[in-house]
Amino acid sequence: MQIKVDKKKLESNQKQEFFSALNDDDYKALIKKAKINKQDAFNNTVKLNDTLEELKNCKNCRGLHECQNKVNGYVFFPEVIEDNLRFTYIPCKYQKMAMKLEKNKKTKDNILKEAKIKDIKITKNRAQLIKWIKEFHDNYNPYKACKGLYLHGNFGTGKTFILAALLNELENKYHNITTEIVYVPELLRVLKDNLNEMGDKINYLENVDILLLDDLGAEKVTEWGRDEVIGTILQTRMNNEKTTFFTSNLNIQELTKTMSITKDAIDLVKAQRIVERIKYLTEDIELLGNNYREG
Repeated sequence: MQIKVDKKKLESNQKQEFFSALNDDDYKALIKKAKINKQDAFNNTVKLNDTLEELKNCKNCRGLHECQNKVNGYVFFPEVIEDNLRFTYIPCKYQKMAMKLEKNKKTKDNILKEAKIKDIKITKNRAQLIKWIKEFHDNYNPYKACKGLYLHGNFGTGKTFILAALLNELENKYHNITTEIVYVPELLRVLKDNLNEMGDKINYLENVDILLLDDLGAEKVTEWGRDEVIGTILQTRMNNEKTTFFTSNLNIQELTKTMSITKDAIDLVKAQRIVERIKYLTEDIELLGNNYREG
């Protein structure tokens, strides 16, 4: 059965919608900003209104988790290319931020995977640490309990790079050992989003031969993250005498205070339990110096 289309009625509706849109200041601002001529605007009024709706969604949006647009993190937006009007999905500010963070993370991950002890810059403030690293490397025995390091100091001094270099060298030296570097704030975020995988992930981190918990104390402290995740991992590693490293911008006293404060309560006892496990697992070295991430 052939359906008849009333072209005159369609054209009338299209004109009505177009002239109605011209009374909207946001519509006029959009076609002006995108440099869209009247004919193209007339032909694409519905799509342009879709763009305006998505832009309105963006105005009060507080993050990707609240996105109401058709494609999460993107806006359906017009652009004129060689006198032709096209619509594409462009990332919003939160998506751009997420993409930048992901790019930085991949860059950082690649740098850490390639880190070697010979690449560590030798400076006066690193002398004690480098001596400790070399002695640990030379004396490490995969079949004996070996204390790791709680390495703390100001931001950007190369703490993670130095310990990553050590772990890489040990993996090359002993092919039967496993090592893992985990950024603590990201670990807690991933586990919270994937609770069904939490048991397997924690079990792995409890048993990996050498574990580096990176940037401890930078996470938002919750009872769940502190007691159920960090506390559980450290308790098992302590019981099994597994080599564990930490980096933090906080010294042990500052970490105790930070770990004691959650949104709902202050619990110094539970924070001290975490810290006592760290003390059992590690030696303590402070690294202060220039911020190598600047510039």
